[in-house]
Amino acid sequence: MSQQITADTLPEAVLEATRSAPKKRSQWLEVWQHLKRNKMAMFGLVILSLVVFAAVFADLIADYETVVIAQNLSDRLQGPSAQYWMGTDEFGRDIFARMIHGTRVSLMVGVLSVAIAIMIGGTLGAVAGYYGGRLDNIIMRVMDIFLAVPSILLAIAIVSALGANLINLMLAIAVSSIPSYARVVRASVLSLRDQEFIEAARAIGASDTRIIFRHIVPNALAPVIVQGALGVATAILSTAGLSFIGLGIQPPEPEWGAMLAGGRQYLRHAWHVTTFPGLAIMITILALNLLGDGLRDALDPRLKH
Repeated sequence: MSQQITADTLPEAVLEATRSAPKKRSQWLEVWQHLKRNKMAMFGLVILSLVVFAAVFADLIADYETVVIAQNLSDRLQGPSAQYWMGTDEFGRDIFARMIHGTRVSLMVGVLSVAIAIMIGGTLGAVAGYYGGRLDNIIMRVMDIFLAVPSILLAIAIVSALGANLINLMLAIAVSSIPSYARVVRASVLSLRDQEFIEAARAIGASDTRIIFRHIVPNALAPVIVQGALGVATAILSTAGLSFIGLGIQPPEPEWGAMLAGGRQYLRHAWHVTTFPGLAIMITILALNLLGDGLRDALDPRLKH
């Protein structure tokens, strides 16, 4: 008859070793510890946090109907002052208020378009890398066709065909970004699919879908996170570029690129109309790039030390 093993029947040395064994730190906690040591990455995170704060509380900072889009031609092209911190535009609208609300548009387009691209491109890359063979060849050749066209030109073609609005703008930027995420995920899957823990999962009868999405994809997230952080910056820049040429966010809705386009003819005698939106684009993209570089260093074990 077997005897039940309890804490009383275990040797004291084993119990003491169990109590003194250090707890394994979470992988993400370790990444955060490494990220905190990178001063430039933390600077980018602070700037990005301020940008997100402005986007979340934009309605509390400035009313959309009465301040952001309401025209006041008697105050047009006013310079920065106590009343208008960043001056007014060609229609007398407060540039500071419009920049705050434009933050919401730029971040929403950037984050959602990258999320769509990661979901579609990541799935295609994972399937191509896991199965290989003819399926891999077909998927990656299709991705190569998309990569042969510059992403901004592809986005322009999509928006021109579907119409200039917020939804079509996000779809255009997402579609143009899918190939890059597919290639990143495929490369990670190729390095993981023959590992011992994948062979063990196959041996116990796990389905291909479970292996891909429960075992391979979570272990391939590190390069995708870095690529995604940098991709948001690229998406914001693409949004501003498309809005600048009239294929993005349409007036009177505020958007940084559209604000640049509206104020370019007043650049000589009203410098503030284009300077502040341009600085907003530059600072936000710089913050995302610094954070992306910091995440790359924190997630890559070869660069942690």
